[in-house]
Amino acid sequence: MHRAPLLELLARYREGPRITEQERAPLDRLEAFVRREPACFERSTVEGHITGSAWILSHDGAACLLTHHKKLGLWLQPGGHADGDADVLAVALKEGREESGIAELEALSPEIFDVDVHEIPARKGEPAHLHYDVRFALVAPAGAEFVVSEESHDLAWVPRAEVAHYNTDDSVLRMAAKWDTRT
Repeated sequence: MHRAPLLELLARYREGPRITEQERAPLDRLEAFVRREPACFERSTVEGHITGSAWILSHDGAACLLTHHKKLGLWLQPGGHADGDADVLAVALKEGREESGIAELEALSPEIFDVDVHEIPARKGEPAHLHYDVRFALVAPAGAEFVVSEESHDLAWVPRAEVAHYNTDDSVLRMAAKWDTRT
C-alpha cells in the first residue's frame, strides 16, 4: 500500500518526544483520513488532501523563514500539495526549495516535526477543503539568500521571539515553541 510509509511515520510521531497534546486530535484525523482514502495524496480528492510543509531554520537556528502567502494573505511556513507523491518529506523539501529559492535546504531529521489539519477557504473553481499537513524541520546553509516566488508576496527571516508578530495561529506558534527542541 502506497500509504504505508506515511502511516509508519505517523505512528512513530505519535510515540515520539515531539508530539504535543494540541496535536493529538489533528493527528487522529490525519491518520484516519490516510487509512480510509486511497487517493489521499491527490489534489482532486474533494474532502482534502495531504500536504507537506517546511519549517525552515537559518543555519544557526536564529530565525525561521516565513512566506507571505498570496492566496491566503497570511505569513506561513512554505508548503504545498503532494500531487500524488507519497513521500511527504520529499514534498516538503521540494516545496521549501521552490518557495524559498534556496536549493540547498536539508532536513534536520527524516521524522515529522509537526502535524496539522486546517481548512482552506473556497476560491474560484475550488470548494473549501482540508489540508492534512505533515511538517518537517529543514535547515538552510550559511549565507543562504531567498528568492520570492510567484506564490508569495514576500519572505522574511523571523527570529523566534517575533513569530507571533507575523502569525498568531496556534499551529504556527506551536512550531515556534518546538524550535528550541529540534534535532
